[in-house]
Amino acid sequence: MMPSRILIIEDDISIAELQRDYLEIHQMKADIVTDGLEGVDRALNEPFDLIVIDLMLPSMNGFEICRRIREKKNVPIMIVSAKKEDIDKIRGLGLGADDYMTKPFSPSELVARVQAHIKRYKQLTGTGQTQDNLEVRDIIVDKGARKVFVLGQELIFTTKEFDLLVFFMEHPNRVWTKEQLFRQVWYMDDLDGDVFTIVVHVGRIREKLKKGKLSELPIETIWGSGYRFNS
Repeated sequence: MMPSRILIIEDDISIAELQRDYLEIHQMKADIVTDGLEGVDRALNEPFDLIVIDLMLPSMNGFEICRRIREKKNVPIMIVSAKKEDIDKIRGLGLGADDYMTKPFSPSELVARVQAHIKRYKQLTGTGQTQDNLEVRDIIVDKGARKVFVLGQELIFTTKEFDLLVFFMEHPNRVWTKEQLFRQVWYMDDLDGDVFTIVVHVGRIREKLKKGKLSELPIETIWGSGYRFNS
């Protein structure tokens, strides 16, 4: 089996090499790019299994890199940045990043998150995946083709938005806490302060379903508890 291939876009070479070394210890292959423009070019034109992006980069910042990648590809994207403000996390996740870690970070946690994202991505895009459809209200999901249709119109979802929507549709009419959703969809046990990861992804799903002209949005916020998908 070919090792998973990771692109690290990080201009602090000591941090980039630390990330690369820990990933390679765990049988992954990691390439380092220190310039934003070069990073987005390689991300769009080479087959990577996951992309790690810093936000403060020469030539092009990480937000713009994330936006450009997400316009073309559904490859998992992780932001690893010294920017700790909630607004930065919301913006990064809103542009399509699957995860957001702040510096300083635990290298072992970075590896665990990378492995979880790649595992989920490969499971959902592998040739052995089931081709069955999900249909709730006016939403139809083709799991094999990873396509979402609302009232006959195809809507474009990122990898994690799609995963989360599928999970909701497969488990309707019960309340899921943010911690449970993080564990079930992101395959990680601890939110570790990343509550905005769930909040932003739910918000983007709602926004897209609303654009699809659903008369009533199915994802309900249960204040103090979590979210429920009403079938």
